[in-house]
Amino acid sequence: MELYAEQGFEQTTVAEIAERAGLTERTFFRHFTDKREVLFYGTEMMQHLLVEAVASAPASATAMDVVGTAFEAAGAMLQENPERVRVRDAIVSANPELRERELIKLAALGAAVAGALRERGIPEPAASLAAETGVAVFKVAFARWISEPGQPDLPAILRESMGKLKDVVTDRLVAAPQR
Repeated sequence: MELYAEQGFEQTTVAEIAERAGLTERTFFRHFTDKREVLFYGTEMMQHLLVEAVASAPASATAMDVVGTAFEAAGAMLQENPERVRVRDAIVSANPELRERELIKLAALGAAVAGALRERGIPEPAASLAAETGVAVFKVAFARWISEPGQPDLPAILRESMGKLKDVVTDRLVAAPQR
């Protein structure tokens, strides 16, 4: 991460990463298929966390409440190292290839949550709608958290954002008059 931040993703080589980490290139490739994987390490852990949160939610919880709770758990995980998350986000945001990869990752997380909702008995298309809505709320809340560094509580921002979504869906928000 330090090298990517210092000299840019494109300019950083695997050899430099390995040297900075005190490894050989061969050891690097035992853990990562390429230098992009360093930025996406932990995706499987995040997916597992989301699926487990969905599976362990109370049976009486609504699909959207389950999804909100799951993404709050993901937010809590990211909040454990906010500086690393912010540096990673800046690196990913600066590179179109990495932004595309990030979207693919989010789609995979959404699919995993939808699958976990189906396991709970939520039928299609409701499971996919709830999961994809959760991803959208997560993206909006994450962007707010990243852009406002004084905001330490990502799960609270996610909760607030989910509440705003409920307001939108139930027509509790009224648009300001156009001038």
